[in-house]
Amino acid sequence: MKNTLSLCLLCALSFVVSAQSYQVKIKTNQGAITIKLFDDTPLHRDNFLKLVRQNYYDSTLFHRVIKGFVIQAGDPDSKHASDTMVLGEGDLGYTIPAEILPNHYHIKGAVGMARDTNAAKASSACQFYIVQGKFPDDSTFIKAKMRSGFAIPEDHQKAYNAFGGIPHLDMNYTVFGEVVSGLHVLDKIAALPTDSHDRPKQNVRILGMEIVKQP
Repeated sequence: MKNTLSLCLLCALSFVVSAQSYQVKIKTNQGAITIKLFDDTPLHRDNFLKLVRQNYYDSTLFHRVIKGFVIQAGDPDSKHASDTMVLGEGDLGYTIPAEILPNHYHIKGAVGMARDTNAAKASSACQFYIVQGKFPDDSTFIKAKMRSGFAIPEDHQKAYNAFGGIPHLDMNYTVFGEVVSGLHVLDKIAALPTDSHDRPKQNVRILGMEIVKQP
């Protein structure tokens, strides 16, 4: 039953966002994923749109793939990386102030911005992740509170039980969008074999990004 619930219901349970929000199609050599950008995280939305318009993400890799967790992309060093290069440290020399909101959480399909350990929880300028996550067990929400200090609200727990996700990241990273189509591509990428640094052994390359809907 959990796996048969519709993506539209997932959206209804997870986030309330204007139907006129920007949508971006991420085209990869494994298929396409379309994401919606949230209007109430404008710094992250506008930065992401700027990079899309500049074709920044073209040829970057999904360099960090962890089944049951996330797929992550956007490292500029990945564009011309050798097959053995360790990736994940590349950035653009600035950060985005945190826009961490309690109504945006790490359910499957959530799109967030990576960051380092800075105290302000400011985001990377370019590296983003898409949550695959997993279904919680009886201790998940207790452990999440112990790890982050944030108690997962009951309605969020119900959504996590229905769709899976990563509750312990809530209120620690900025979630600025969600998948509206292509969850099967997310699962396909997440299932690929990886090396000891979580880089897929088969390159997952972003062929391009396109703004497909705007207000």
